Amino acid sequence: MKTYQISIKGIVQGVGFRPFIYTLADSLNIKGEIFNHSSGVTITINAEQKILEDLIKKIKDEKPPLAQIDSIEYKEIDGIIFTEFSIIQSQSKVDSFTIMPPDISICKDCEKELRDPNNKRYGYPFITCTNCGPRYTIIEKLPYDRKNTSMKEFPMCEDCAKEYSDPKDRRYHAQPIGCFKCGPKLSLYDNQKNKIDCDDIIDKAVEFLKDGKILAIKGVGGYHLVCDAKNDLALQTLRRRKLRPDKPFAVMVKDIKSAKELAHISKKEEEYLSSIERPIVLLQKNENTTLSHLVAPDLNKIGLFLPYTPLHLLILDKLDRPIVATSANLSDEPLCTNLDEIMHLSYVWDFCIDHNREIVNGCDDSVLALVKDEPLFFRRARGYAPKAINLPFKLSKKVLALGANQKSTVAIAFDDNAILSPHIGDLNTLGSVEYFSQNIENLKRIYDFKEDILVCDKHPNYESTKYAQKFENTVQIQHHEAHIQAVRLEQGIKEKVLGIAFDGTGYGDDGNLWGGEFLLCDDNNCERVAHFEYFKLLGGEKAVKEPRRVALSLLFDIYGEDALKLDNATINSFSRTELTTLYISWQKGLNAPLSSSVGRIFDAVASLSGVVQKLSYEGQSGAMLECFYDENIKECYPWELKNGIIDIKPMIKAILKEKNEKIIVSKFMNTLVEIIQDVAKMYDFKVVLAGGVFQNVVLLNQILGKIDKSIFSNYIPPNDGAISLGQIIKGKRN
Repeated sequence: MKTYQISIKGIVQGVGFRPFIYTLADSLNIKGEIFNHSSGVTITINAEQKILEDLIKKIKDEKPPLAQIDSIEYKEIDGIIFTEFSIIQSQSKVDSFTIMPPDISICKDCEKELRDPNNKRYGYPFITCTNCGPRYTIIEKLPYDRKNTSMKEFPMCEDCAKEYSDPKDRRYHAQPIGCFKCGPKLSLYDNQKNKIDCDDIIDKAVEFLKDGKILAIKGVGGYHLVCDAKNDLALQTLRRRKLRPDKPFAVMVKDIKSAKELAHISKKEEEYLSSIERPIVLLQKNENTTLSHLVAPDLNKIGLFLPYTPLHLLILDKLDRPIVATSANLSDEPLCTNLDEIMHLSYVWDFCIDHNREIVNGCDDSVLALVKDEPLFFRRARGYAPKAINLPFKLSKKVLALGANQKSTVAIAFDDNAILSPHIGDLNTLGSVEYFSQNIENLKRIYDFKEDILVCDKHPNYESTKYAQKFENTVQIQHHEAHIQAVRLEQGIKEKVLGIAFDGTGYGDDGNLWGGEFLLCDDNNCERVAHFEYFKLLGGEKAVKEPRRVALSLLFDIYGEDALKLDNATINSFSRTELTTLYISWQKGLNAPLSSSVGRIFDAVASLSGVVQKLSYEGQSGAMLECFYDENIKECYPWELKNGIIDIKPMIKAILKEKNEKIIVSKFMNTLVEIIQDVAKMYDFKVVLAGGVFQNVVLLNQILGKIDKSIFSNYIPPNDGAISLGQIIKGKRN
């Protein structure tokens, strides 16, 4: 009989791993022990080699559904004699690594108990077990034990303590365990912060929703603003109060059957909707949908998701109709996570359902779409984050990567591990910058991390860059290279690639605003080999919100002052005085920075086709253009490539001769695909697609269908949420 020590890394904490090993050891008559520590779990056993191999095989083949094993290593150690198999108290280990468990939706077993009148947790809005419930949002530090979470404020009653201590119970070491006696409790407030006493808060909430009221509901990672998704007046009120005239709202439905009444859902889309992560999935609207048209105006897609907490489930069971469930935050501010913060939005909601379990780490809902049955993330957060990525190389230094300014995320990296934070948001306000700093400190605290190098973007006005410049050990990387490197790192690509980075904006090496880039990238170098011809953004930031300004600039490039004589949607959207002023601005280059952005070219096409002239949210023009694409239209517009410069003036001239939006949009998308194809033929490398433009499902579908070697990210967003991961490459070079 020998003594072996087995070390396992991966998602092995908070997922029922220790009781699984306990039961396995019992079935194999193995004596020993298991404990959590901050690099995973360690098992020590007395066994012969054959029994050891059987145990490891069973661990790999039969692991709990939420567990993820990245590595199993074992070694023989000095003999220790065990008389039983036991689970012992977690141990800490400095400077080590384990994967943070994400928040998981309510499981089927808890769902069944929630609805069982004979169960002691019947109707309990915080029911959970080892296989479900909050994790990341309640954790303060590793290892993941109750004393290290916000649940430490809720001493267990005798019954819960018994379940928690029994290795054969489904709730063994379920850190958020509780019940009506000892767990978190709901409260109800009006928008004056007066507490409302009532017999059943769920019943009252349902009554309010049926009456067209707007509720703030505290969930796992923050608050939602909620109203009846079929009530036009409630939607009008929510849009007016939240100052959100057009941006689509996500809709929560109680089950798949309800979802299928609202959208066309493929088998793969259904899998993601029903998954334990419960993301918002962007789906094709059902033509006969009964939802209010104000949920997603002017779009043919809708974001649906299923309830992921018992509280949401209880409300939807009784309401029996879909609800809008949108993140509760001020414009450009982080998600509200406590009562004081949600009170700042009290002018938006009528009543608030609160609870007394602290949200330690805020976390928004994840958003994705399916492209060729592969996930395309728009926002990676609850259920999927923090994200651990195994790097295709080993770092000699610890790296803190600070991301971009929009769709902010941060990342830490050490050895061959990278941890990508959940979605943070846009860094446009003091509150958002504070939240950004807080997320950095959260990751550093949880992982006991101290960086050797900070990496940031080259844009001097990014808040993330300003943060980095306070430190001496800071290096920079160009924005679009970081986009491409993020996909290389996520996909484990070691060789050189042709990277295609299309987005709204990014600070270029020449000081101009890039966004239509073709880059040759490997671990050590990045070379710009082609890009779209520069055009002027009339009014700078104003051009980002007014597609007509971009279109007008392109018309000036082609026709000069004669553009003012044209009769089209763009020209007709301005007054004569505005046109004259903007021509002078274009002519003299006043507040008119140069850009190569494909995101802005989308804006220009949206304006020239008459689809939209002014935007109320980022990405609106691209989302609207998707609705007009006709796959039966195969033609392209003319364009030119000379000395690495892509000239689209011939395309703009041709667009002016068209009258039909479908023709314009379809031929424009086809032209982009043709440009990518033609440039890709010049280089015998894999093609990596990155940047916010590739959130356009129509465009991405067309490219993937025509370029066999094209790759996009499956685990991180193509938008700026990926930048922090890509920045880690600088840690390899420094």
